[in-house]
Amino acid sequence: MEKSQRVRVAVVQAAPVLMDREGTVARLAELTAQAAGQGAQVILFPEAFVPGYPRGLFLGTRVGSRTEAGRRDWLRYWQNSVPVPGPTTKAIAEAARAADAFLAVGVIERDTERSGGTLFCTMLYFGPDGSLLGKHRKLKPTASERLIWGEGDGSTLTVVDTPYGKVGGLICWENYMPLARTAMYAKGVDLYLAPTADARDSWQATIRHIALEGRCFVLACNQFVTKDMYPKDLACYDELADQPEVMCRGGSAIIGPMGDYAAGPVFGREEILVADLDLGLIAQSRYDFDVVGHYARPDVFHLTVDERKKDGVSF
Repeated sequence: MEKSQRVRVAVVQAAPVLMDREGTVARLAELTAQAAGQGAQVILFPEAFVPGYPRGLFLGTRVGSRTEAGRRDWLRYWQNSVPVPGPTTKAIAEAARAADAFLAVGVIERDTERSGGTLFCTMLYFGPDGSLLGKHRKLKPTASERLIWGEGDGSTLTVVDTPYGKVGGLICWENYMPLARTAMYAKGVDLYLAPTADARDSWQATIRHIALEGRCFVLACNQFVTKDMYPKDLACYDELADQPEVMCRGGSAIIGPMGDYAAGPVFGREEILVADLDLGLIAQSRYDFDVVGHYARPDVFHLTVDERKKDGVSF
């Protein structure tokens, strides 16, 4: 594949239509078109964008018990999750095709191998021709996320070849897993995608460190969500009573391979961040530090990555 020396990228800091898959996909298509209208060739949406990250809800869960109201809201979340492939991925693929851009989107994926299957926090990759190029399932949901999402395995450590180099990444706090990062660096990632739900100031240190460590461009994308965006008819809506009005303030950014901001960070509003990236900076930055190349010590350290699909039952 012929490589380009420059690429225009966009990260979309926005809110989904919470608990509404079709409404969110319609919004995604509109925002993708807006990013493409600004010339973006690679577009990233946040973690769990379709149908949303249920921040502030515990869905009736206590240690040792669950409530019926919580189960009803869980069912609603499950019903609005995304079978892969399926009609929802076809609609997102059409948005990528119409934009003529590579598109990466965080979704809550429904396991389609069994009826009533597990949900996964997943990043989907689409090509400018509308093809579904691959997916990555979050390896380790964080804290109470483990109540609603299952764990991915090594079979979806996906990296996609593009005219702008290799595109891949990890989701939210997976990026705190040094060995997972190392696996992605070893796959040659040039554009490192880091969709997240973390809006803390400390997250900025994380994404800048990844850019410096991997000597890659980092596209970090978060949602901007307020409490009044939640559907009022949730059975567990009263769980939000003590939550702040701004539930997630954002913090999306685009960072160069020497750790400098190319765009953002942006807090407190929805925005499409766009930046023109000089891909030659990647090789320049690796002149004095290539984490899995000349700066590695394979005689001292060795990482083995198991990329086999893991099933609980074998026949």
